[in-house]
Amino acid sequence: MERLNLNLLRSLAVLLESRNVTQSADQLCMTQSAMSKQLAQLRNYFDDKLLVRHGNDYLLTSLSQRLKPRLQTIINQLDNLRDDSGFNPRQCRRRLTFACTDYVANFIFPDVICSLSAQAPGIDLVYRQWQPEWLGNLGAMPIDYATTMASEIPEDLYGIHLGNDQPVLLMARQHPLNTLTDPDLPDLLKYSFIRITAGGDKDSFFDQYLQTCALQRRIAYEVPFYTSAFNVAAATDMLLIVPRHIAANAARVHQVQWRELPIESLPDHQYFLLWHSIHHNDAAHHWAREEIATVMRKSIFSPQGIH
Repeated sequence: MERLNLNLLRSLAVLLESRNVTQSADQLCMTQSAMSKQLAQLRNYFDDKLLVRHGNDYLLTSLSQRLKPRLQTIINQLDNLRDDSGFNPRQCRRRLTFACTDYVANFIFPDVICSLSAQAPGIDLVYRQWQPEWLGNLGAMPIDYATTMASEIPEDLYGIHLGNDQPVLLMARQHPLNTLTDPDLPDLLKYSFIRITAGGDKDSFFDQYLQTCALQRRIAYEVPFYTSAFNVAAATDMLLIVPRHIAANAARVHQVQWRELPIESLPDHQYFLLWHSIHHNDAAHHWAREEIATVMRKSIFSPQGIH
């Protein structure tokens, strides 16, 4: 069988990551025609299309999906073989993908990007909106890091603990509940709720508790974006259950305030920076995740920072 050139292997890794011939060519500093020629060689070698056009995008074939995590491991090992002098962040040229909520992107990312840019100007950061169902399939996703709530770190993942807190109730500053000293569950259930669908599981515990009390709430608005949820909460009488550190920081920039939930045994939310084991021994990945975790822990918008 024909041997595969190592340069083609790296091109394949970039193509499967970006799913875009033009972007891959730019990243590898080659012409689009040269990249297209390499893709043709790769298709011939694997006897597979690898990338299938779908509208203006490309989809990964089933073979590509199987190759992608294995390929990243091989590339990381090759990079480590070449790195005899130790990792130098100022010489690093990498494109790292980070999955998180828009809350993290809005309030914490600016500090993260400033820190990385100052020390490793060749590192590019790409945002993806985190979906909870990705947690069990992170190795097959084009994602280097993810931040989310988790009760434990799943198998094949590594993580850095970023902090913990408990859920609270967020509402408009002029909400009628603010006139009550100690509102109870029936008082809360007179109003509709907002549910944020992105990120970890923030409020299912509340529905489970209501069920034990033979009570139920109305979810009038579901949205994946924290900023939208904050704006709706500020403009209406709808209520929102969010982690304490998020509520405290929302109150700094939105017309909202928070108070404790009138129930016992609140869950303790644990927050992690997670990555798949295929990235664990990658020197650049290791350096970047330590820097990211340090910035996130210190941020006033994080669980640790709010304390």
